Amino acid sequence: MVQSMRETERKYEAPSSADTSWLPALNRVDGVAAVVDRSPEELDAVYYDTDDLRLAGSSAVLRRRTGGADAGWHLKLPLAGDSREEIRSALTDTVPKDLLDLTVSRTRGAALTPVVRIRSTREVRHLVDDDGALRAELCVDTVRAQSLRADGGSAEWREIEVELAEDADPALLDAVEKKFRKKGIARAQSPSKLARALDETGTAPSAGAGASGASAGPGPGRAGTHVLAYVGEQVRALTALDPAVRRNRPDAVHQMRVACRRLRSCLRTYRSVFGRGATDTVRGELKWLAGELGAERDQEVLMERLSGEIGALPEELVLGPVAARLRVWDVVDSTASHQRSLDALDSPRYLALLDALTALVERPPTRAKAGKDAGKVMAEAVLKEYDRLADRMTEALELGPGPERDVALHEARKAAKKVRYATEVARPALGKPVKELGKQVKAVQQVLGDHQDSVVARGTLRDLAVAAQTAGEAGFTWGLLYGSEQARAQAREQELPSVWELVSASGARERLGGDR
Repeated sequence: MVQSMRETERKYEAPSSADTSWLPALNRVDGVAAVVDRSPEELDAVYYDTDDLRLAGSSAVLRRRTGGADAGWHLKLPLAGDSREEIRSALTDTVPKDLLDLTVSRTRGAALTPVVRIRSTREVRHLVDDDGALRAELCVDTVRAQSLRADGGSAEWREIEVELAEDADPALLDAVEKKFRKKGIARAQSPSKLARALDETGTAPSAGAGASGASAGPGPGRAGTHVLAYVGEQVRALTALDPAVRRNRPDAVHQMRVACRRLRSCLRTYRSVFGRGATDTVRGELKWLAGELGAERDQEVLMERLSGEIGALPEELVLGPVAARLRVWDVVDSTASHQRSLDALDSPRYLALLDALTALVERPPTRAKAGKDAGKVMAEAVLKEYDRLADRMTEALELGPGPERDVALHEARKAAKKVRYATEVARPALGKPVKELGKQVKAVQQVLGDHQDSVVARGTLRDLAVAAQTAGEAGFTWGLLYGSEQARAQAREQELPSVWELVSASGARERLGGDR
């Protein structure tokens, strides 16, 4: 069983003096009433990584530590700013499986072995408020690092850590740092003990290790540089979201699925930049992964929609155990769909996709247009996607209501997403015109999305009504909801022509350099 917490801290270079008389008077910082000395600690940590240090290359840390109040296995994953997520597991001899699974997207299945041992003598001080509640912990560490590689060395240094308490105001870190600066105490150059240990013992990761290293690209202002930057960003997003999906965190599966779609769409739209021979297979595998994640995401969307509609009904219109039946349906289907997501992430096929994405970022199969001016190449690609959307919209709007039109509108929705993703890639090169086009197409996509969600919801409502009738329950409420969804879809169909007209008449296409 793992425990997770948010760790927010800053590190500073400690003066060489053996005593700590150089520490500023932190009890004068706003919110701190006293600085309380605690018992010193002896910490002993062994850090694990792959042979080519893929965890370190993606700013992740896995260690087995003894000593202190939190002895055990710790996996640290990067968050924004000064924060990281620390996931803890019990002290065992080998890496716990629950933590091992959470490293897969970064290690891509490669074996983990000890790389560095770090022992620290820690002097601890608690910064407390008027009520004696902990606001932050200040530690002065004397660190001894030893490489566990055959060709590695050793290193020693002293450093200061200031870590916020869980509910403390982040502004406290700024106030403490201001005091430190006045004493000439500077921020540490290394983001973590491990990073410094790897560097100073001669075991630092090579450039591009893990999924975070991206090719420099063809050069500034070139189409390939912009496309590669976007691909690298989405690969990093997919990699970072994997642990959250495995732990069933809110919205994680949705965001991972979006990263898959963005990558797949980018590789399709900008195939004049990347060779199709290298990217078609990757696109196919991204489609597979998005499909496996899709069952869980669709379940989330549908449950939120239907439970909201039931909750909004007057009590006298809810006949029978409607909410209970919906909950049972959700538990059964969401459990199965989440297991489907986990099975995909645990499969050799997923590991092969991660390897392929890493190769795509680190050794991009660029074509001649990658070195061309970004503005011209990317405008051309965006306009091609826009024209496909226009064709889909024309086809859908000419059809009468019914299943055939529902399918055509769904295809138009997918085309609208492709235009949006194409504009995201091109925004650094094309600026405001393409940004405006993306916003306008998003409005079309939202109308089409609500329509498609209604189509899916009606199918589920019919199934639930049949199940209720079979069990001898009233079907009135399910029929009422079905009718409401049908009316909602009709309203979206009536709204769509005017929303599309705003896009087609906006002139955004012409500002990108084309007319039709």
